[in-house]
Amino acid sequence: MNWKKGSLLLTVVFAMSIFLAACGGDSDEDSKGASDSTDGNAAQAADQTFNINIKSEPPSLHPGKATDSTSGAVLNQTFEGLMRINQDGEAEPAMAESYKLSEDQKTYTFKIREDATWSNGDPVTAQDFEYAWKWVLNPESPDTDYAYQLYAIKGAEAAKTGEGSLEDVGVTAKDDKTLVVELNQPTPYFLDLTAFYTYFPVNHKVVEGADDWAQDVGENYVTNGPFTMESWEHKNQIVLKKNPDYWDAENVNLETVNMYMIDDENTELQMYKNNELDWAGSPTGSIPLAAIPSLKQDGSLNVSPLAGVYYYAFNTEKPPFNNANIRKAFALSINREGIVKSITKGEQQPAMALVPPSIFEENNEGYFKDNDVEKAKEYLQKGLDELGLDKLPKISITYNTSEAHAAIAQAIQDMWRKNLGVEVELSNEEWNVFLDTMSEGNFQVGRMGWNADFNDAINFLELFQTVGGNNYTNWENEEYASLLEKSKTETDPAARKEILRQAEQIFMDEMPIAPIYFYTNVWLNKDYVKDVTVSPLGTIQLKWGYIAEH
Repeated sequence: MNWKKGSLLLTVVFAMSIFLAACGGDSDEDSKGASDSTDGNAAQAADQTFNINIKSEPPSLHPGKATDSTSGAVLNQTFEGLMRINQDGEAEPAMAESYKLSEDQKTYTFKIREDATWSNGDPVTAQDFEYAWKWVLNPESPDTDYAYQLYAIKGAEAAKTGEGSLEDVGVTAKDDKTLVVELNQPTPYFLDLTAFYTYFPVNHKVVEGADDWAQDVGENYVTNGPFTMESWEHKNQIVLKKNPDYWDAENVNLETVNMYMIDDENTELQMYKNNELDWAGSPTGSIPLAAIPSLKQDGSLNVSPLAGVYYYAFNTEKPPFNNANIRKAFALSINREGIVKSITKGEQQPAMALVPPSIFEENNEGYFKDNDVEKAKEYLQKGLDELGLDKLPKISITYNTSEAHAAIAQAIQDMWRKNLGVEVELSNEEWNVFLDTMSEGNFQVGRMGWNADFNDAINFLELFQTVGGNNYTNWENEEYASLLEKSKTETDPAARKEILRQAEQIFMDEMPIAPIYFYTNVWLNKDYVKDVTVSPLGTIQLKWGYIAEH
């Protein structure tokens, strides 16, 4: 999930084994966000209204098009897949009441709940899933950067690339309530995938032919989750209401969820202090950096690890970052320890690797030394010689609007000027404009991040397998891609890990990104907010949340 394209303190944790360190992390509260399970018997308040900030306009509330944490924060409340990640971080039956797995572990047969309905009263059917998944895999469908999440399915990649047919994709509605899914090979994390928003169904009877169905609240915006969308005032506020027809409505307590779009961290914190918000910070907002030390000191700040990585992407198609030694020079001359201690202050961990240590423990150390300025200067000279340059030209760092992003960019600007003798200019852009800039390759160095979307290291590595999608670096490597493909057919966990470690070694040797730190979730919540769950994958679940008497 792209921090995935998202705000600073919000990314994912994967293995806690992970998830998003996209679309997680270890939590000393067993990943319970607002409270631990012992609070579950607190008396409920009469007013079950929950107020939270999501910072900005969601780029897309179409499950098949969304690729960012802001959109995901809304979609995870309004839609539901075959499975849902529960309060213990495990996939449990949701739209599917049950499933069977074949002996060769390559075919799942899901039984859709008889009482699963859409918000317009239509039954949720297996055809809705088949339609939604194949729509994402249709080469003609626009803005489907997350199509690769479906590539575990037989024939999916071939269909998307035009080398195969949608008819050959291994997704079949056997009848209205039976969905058969054939995989290319055993995929241990597949059930987790079915809880991710790219796998959400859509009401095919409503959306077919209605290309703009997800652009606003209207009769076509039909959902199947614990909440429905009552209103969407663009760039201002989204209001969700409890869905009375949701199959598990008796376990949904919140009646109204107000999602504000306040981009300024200081305003968010002040609204929280004024009791206008019940929650501030991760995973949908941000805490002002200057406020973090005092909030930690008074014990009100919650911090939990997240399987996600904050990084700077190099545009490898543009000089001087078409040179690997130049990229290494820039990456090694960053003082990560200084950034997390003096700027972010949210117990983030310096990152000298791509995959979070919650997945690969070895990455607590990583592939290079932090702030290794002498080695960076050696790489710089090698790169200049290879490019036939005497000195580096002025370079630009592009980032989206955020106090933290700006502070980090300014710090790195100073580091690169001092350590490498290069002039660095900064370019700050609003979120949607920033995403366009990155997608179109109109940048040299761009701030990015990634949260795990499901519990496996492949989720980080496959991001850079091919150009496009969420790979803004334009870097590709044939050996790297081959290793990732090999890992998909390796069933021995130890052997598979070794293959993925080899791939990560290639990636770090080429350095198409400069990893900076591994994320944490950092947030505040009112004492009366109970059972709102913050996942180690950087998602927030409101299904079980409630407001206690206060």
